Amino acid sequence: MALKRLVLAAVAALVVTAAMPASAQQVLKVGSTPTGVPFTFLDTKTNTIQGIMVDLITEIGKDAGFQVQIEPMQFSALVASLTSNKIDIISAAMFATAARKEVIDFSEAVYTYGEGLIVPKADAKNYASQEDLKGEVVGAQVGTAFVDALKKTGLFSEVKAYDTIPDILRDVNAGRLKAGFADYPILAYNLKQGNFADARLVDSYKPVTVGTVAIGIRKSDTELLGKINASLAKLKANGTIAKILEKWGQKAS
Repeated sequence: MALKRLVLAAVAALVVTAAMPASAQQVLKVGSTPTGVPFTFLDTKTNTIQGIMVDLITEIGKDAGFQVQIEPMQFSALVASLTSNKIDIISAAMFATAARKEVIDFSEAVYTYGEGLIVPKADAKNYASQEDLKGEVVGAQVGTAFVDALKKTGLFSEVKAYDTIPDILRDVNAGRLKAGFADYPILAYNLKQGNFADARLVDSYKPVTVGTVAIGIRKSDTELLGKINASLAKLKANGTIAKILEKWGQKAS
């Protein structure tokens, strides 16, 4: 009888062990920003980070077999948080630039776009290029590819660095800033919501710094990168990524 109980206990243990992987999946910390709508943003109703890149990394996790824990932080802190192991993945509106690729690795492309130009609505000029704003004070978000690119032109009297894109929009909206440059989809989404009625996106402007948004991974995490790329390919092929982009008012690039 004792042997029978032992066998039954062993079988029960095997059943529990077999059931564990589904409930004990690896949990990876994902760095996202609270101010990059529609890519990532703080939903004040649920007090959670939502958006395109949150939906995407969640779907990738489901396919690749890991759970995600979203960690909100400022855009400028993302890379340092990844390399110092505070987070495991970056899933935000981050361009896979050459400078960043020296420090971290990136997945295959998720979305491609350039900077948009925002000016006060009272300014009706059809700006076509950055040269049209020569000598002016302009703004861009700290830590983005746009800040250095704007400074290198030598065109502007000052390139003010802002912590968030809404900060840029507020100053332009209030007439405190001549013009701001930021991620086109983020600017367009904010204005579509009617949040900054006295600012406008300049349709005639042609972007200079066009980049590709991708998911950031530590250089040492090659296995994880392979899983993410495999899942990305699958989600592109089955239309999941297109559906996520459509949900947030964007078209697949």
